[in-house]
Amino acid sequence: MYSTLLIIHSLVRWLILAGFIYAVGRAYYGWFTRQPFNKLDNKTLIITSSLAHLQLLVGVWLYFISPITDFFLHNFKKAVHIKEFRFFGMEHGLIMLIAITLITIGSSIAKRKTADLDKFKTIAIWYSLGLVILLSGLPFR
Repeated sequence: MYSTLLIIHSLVRWLILAGFIYAVGRAYYGWFTRQPFNKLDNKTLIITSSLAHLQLLVGVWLYFISPITDFFLHNFKKAVHIKEFRFFGMEHGLIMLIAITLITIGSSIAKRKTADLDKFKTIAIWYSLGLVILLSGLPFR
């Protein structure tokens, strides 16, 4: 099960990354060109946020069955000095949790805005912050 979840988690990250780049691009475009916030924009907001949350759930599940994190948790003093174990045992999860929190906050605030310009601006700012943090925590291997 670990191998299957790892493959799913690794493949879905590219879909999420593409989705967030698209969402940020649409948000900046809508903000700077003062476009109306339409159904596609709303669907983009919902889908990207939902995919991020689904990926988080898979990641948490993976964290608790991973032999890497098992070693990290049971040999902390040794593992914290080994880059790969520290990254997957501590850094990756924390960075992704922060990124998804920012994205969730942005999505929640944007849904409550009434003006289209404010929605785009909110999504652009919060999703950009989330995307930068998300990129800093991706294992590009």
